[in-house]
Amino acid sequence: MITVTIYKKSEQYLGFDINGHAGYAEEGSDIICAAVSVLSLNTLNSIEAFTEDEFSGEQEDGALTCTFPEPLSEKAALLMDSMVLGLTDIQKSYGKPYIRIVFKEV
Repeated sequence: MITVTIYKKSEQYLGFDINGHAGYAEEGSDIICAAVSVLSLNTLNSIEAFTEDEFSGEQEDGALTCTFPEPLSEKAALLMDSMVLGLTDIQKSYGKPYIRIVFKEV
């Protein structure tokens, strides 16, 4: 199962962690893993390309961690909202056995 943890403080995004594999299909053919990867990496690439916001991230096999040291701009927050919407739609379509989204207030 993929676990997505979104860290927020007073409606501000502080970062996120994505860990695990969906187990929906064989490695390399898992559409849930592919969709989560595309959404999360495209969000970070878009924040980097279209905003002045800073972030730090680390990617390993089956894990992606991102932190935002400063409050996000309106553009970057919208990009994060879009990522969360996409991930939530995947969870609704395929179910919690494959992906679980957790929001943590810190």
